[in-house]
This record gives sequence, C-alpha cells and structure tokens, in this order.
Amino acid sequence: MTTLSRIGAKIEIAPHLPRYESLVHMFHAAVEAQPDLPAVICEDRSITYAEFGRAVAGLAKRLESERGGRVVVMMPNSIEMDVAIMAIMSVGAQVAPVNPFFKAGELEKVLRGIDARVLICDAGTREKAEQLAPKLGVAHVLELGPGGVGLEEWTRDETLVLDTANLPGADDLALLIFTGGSTGIPKGVDHTHRGLLAGVLQHVSVWPLEPGRERFLNVAPMFHIWGLAYSTWVPIFAQGTLVMVPRYDPDKVVEALGRHKITVFAGGPAPIYMGLLASPLFDSTDLSALRYCPSGGAPCPEDLHREWSSRTGCPLLEGWGMSEGAPFCLNHWNLERKLMSVGNPVPETTVEIVDIETGTRVLPVGEAGEVRVSGPQLMQGYRNNPEETARTLRDGWVYTGDIGYVDGDGFLFLVDRKKDMVIVGGYNVYPREIDEVLFNHPAIREAATVGKPDPRLGEVLVAFVVLSQGKTLSEEEFFAYCESQMVKYKRPVEVRFVDALPKTGTNKINRIALRDAVRGG
Repeated sequence: MTTLSRIGAKIEIAPHLPRYESLVHMFHAAVEAQPDLPAVICEDRSITYAEFGRAVAGLAKRLESERGGRVVVMMPNSIEMDVAIMAIMSVGAQVAPVNPFFKAGELEKVLRGIDARVLICDAGTREKAEQLAPKLGVAHVLELGPGGVGLEEWTRDETLVLDTANLPGADDLALLIFTGGSTGIPKGVDHTHRGLLAGVLQHVSVWPLEPGRERFLNVAPMFHIWGLAYSTWVPIFAQGTLVMVPRYDPDKVVEALGRHKITVFAGGPAPIYMGLLASPLFDSTDLSALRYCPSGGAPCPEDLHREWSSRTGCPLLEGWGMSEGAPFCLNHWNLERKLMSVGNPVPETTVEIVDIETGTRVLPVGEAGEVRVSGPQLMQGYRNNPEETARTLRDGWVYTGDIGYVDGDGFLFLVDRKKDMVIVGGYNVYPREIDEVLFNHPAIREAATVGKPDPRLGEVLVAFVVLSQGKTLSEEEFFAYCESQMVKYKRPVEVRFVDALPKTGTNKINRIALRDAVRGG
C-alpha cells in the first residue's frame, strides 16, 4: 500500500503556556509581570517594560480615532517602531508595516487602496511620507523619534496606563503585512490576533523558553513576518529582552551576541550566519549563552550547519513559514532533526504534497509536488484581491507555491519555488537542488542557479558562484564537477564567478536580479 504525503504535528501546544485574547493582552501581561526588565535595547538606548507600556499608552491616545482602520508604519527597526506597532493594535486598528527603503513610487503601488488615515514615520522617511500622503488620501503624518515626537514625552509620565477596557478581540484584524512581491506588486496579507497568537504558541511549543530570562537578538526587518512574528512578539510573550541591531553588520552582531549574553539569535537566512562566521571577532567572542539559532528564508548548506555547530556548540534550527502563515514547519530543539529539512509541521498544523496540475491529488511519500498547509495560523486573505485569495486559499488550505517532498519519517524537504522551476528540454529542474550540489564543492561559498531562454531546449541553467576566501576554481573544473554529480539536463551550461550574490532586503538571494542579468546577456 502506498503511503501518501500527508503529515501532521508530532507534538501539541504546550498546555502550560498562557493563552491571550489578543497580542495587546499579551503585551499588557508582560508590562505587569516585568516592569523593571529591559524590554528593548537598541544600540545605546533601552526601554523597560514599564516605560514601554507608558509609551504605548501615550501614542494610543493620539490614535484612538483609528479603531477599525489601518495605520501605516514606515521606519527601520527601532524602539519607536516597536512602540508604534503595539500602540496601533491597542486601539483596535490594523498595523501595516512597509519597507522604508522602498522608493516613493514603489510605496505608492504597495499602499494604494488600503485606506489608511495615518502614516507613522521617522526623520529618515519623513520626506517620502509627506510626498505619499496626499496621493494615498492619508490625512495625518506622525514622526516619531529625533526631530519628531520623542518617546520621553510618554515614558516619564507615570500617570499613563494602557486602556484595558477597549482592547481588540481575537478575531479583529491585527496586521496587514506585504509579500515580497517577487512576481509583481506585493500583496497585502490580512491576519487576525487569533492567527498571529497561534503562531506565537506554535513557535514556543517547539522551541521552549524560560519566562523573564531570555535575551533575544534580532537583525531581521520588522516589516517582514519573521522579524515581526518571531523576533518581536515572541520576546514579549516570553517576557524577555529584545536586543536590536538596526542594520546587519557581522562584527556588530557578533559583538552584541557576546556582550548581551544572547540566548536566542533569530538570525534568519543562511547568508546572515555565513557573514558572522567570517567575522574576525567570532572565535574570540563568548557565545556560550546561545540556546537557539533559528534559520529560514533560504536553505542552509550542510557545511554551514556543521561549521556553525562546531564553532558555537549550538545547532542551526531550520524552519519554514510565509507571510501568509508562520510558522508551518520547524526542526524541534530536542527531537530528531535532519539536515536540509525544514522539519515537521508545528502543532495543530497539517502539510500535504499535491500534484502541481490540479492541486487536489495527494502524492506518494518521496514524490515532489506543491506543498499545501492547513492550520490556525493562516491568513484571512489578501486585502482587496479576491482573485489571488481564491487561488491561494482553497478549502482551508494555503497553497504555498513551494515545491517539496515528504520522506518516510515525516520530514518536509523543500525543493524550490514553483515559479522558479526551470524546464530544460521537457524536464522539470529545481534550481535549489542544483545549488545544494554546488554548495558541497569545497571551493564554493555561495551559489544560485537560474534559468535562461534557449531556442533549442526552451531553457538552460546559468550558475552564479561566489568562491570561498583564498580558493580558486576554473570554469573547466566547475563543469567537470557538475558532470560528476548531475545528470546532463540538470547541469549549468554557463557559470559566472561573482564577488557577491544580490540580496533582497530580507537577505534572501535575489533571483529576480539574477534572471534579469542572464536575460539581458
């Protein structure tokens, strides 16, 4: 009898974990329980939970009229951004964080039609905010931080308390987060407090935390689902301290890991970890406090897993989620883990592998197809986009667009994105599979493969390769290695040696830029 690729969670949500009506209720509990504990540290500034609570209460008073609406937040990671997000949700409004590094034209495309009345910015984004506001019908631009409203106006006022009589409910919209936009204009993803809290509980059930004792370090942008849902809200749930490094700099991150005795480093994609290992400070820094080093968003090569573990004594724990729902799968901290797998489904979550053509036939174990997911952490849909919602959210399943397979032990392996699949002479080729073969070459530090149009085969493969420091590799040696490792139709026909691969704002490899490069010659 054939076993089908249908897997559920191996563990349940831990019964001792507190349950909250909303993320704001969760925040209020942390303020009450840990008033004197540093809640957020950002460079040379810090804020305790009591001060955090007062700042949120003060800003919330200015936003009371926005209940049921949306408020845009356009700023880089900062204490002010953390305060803004919680204040918006505390009045029952939906927070819409956007990439502050987008150009004005890009932001206009993203924000058009979301009907926000307030845009919160900082000094660095004020000009763009004022330029955008009239085009989008935004009535008020509020600047926080130096040059605008300083948090000290509220943090020193001990009379300020959060209004707990009018907090949002579980099914109220909490977040409008935007997808990466890799296939066009980013889509706005609607999430409720119930769904986001389910994700928090799923994370801390798989990666348990000690209340009041954890110290997190985040480098991921808070306009991204990982940088917000795990790296910002899980620390509040754990009533711990969040250390922010606003801009990723390997030496500064390594120094902060040691100085703050970080227990959870929410690093993210593989290039983040690669950069840290290359820092001259790494081996002289005390990293003994580290307990969890989660990774996601881009595959971690086997060599990276081994090197990180050997030099820190702490494993990389790969996981998988999307703007449409996070987390989906995680590698458990103390159960069996498998290299190159994103792990097992998180509690209350089911994963199936279905055929690409219809999306209805569950495939046998070991066969690659589209991954679909059901669980309480899923989005409500895409705002103002019923066609895309209907395409992605079907009968309680999110169709992820990821291609993967399930092994006999119930581990999920992602092969590639459906849209990244390359068809070479009628054969389906998944660039990520090729990249993993290239990662195993001792001279290759990073690699990314994309498709290029070909008049005879339809498409062929082009590899972009970054060599390890001090290593050399000729084209002849590269092609000989590929010939020894892969069937002919999977082999790149061209290699381009580069100093660095282009990255997105979230440090994922920018395959769009690479595809544009090969199509432009």
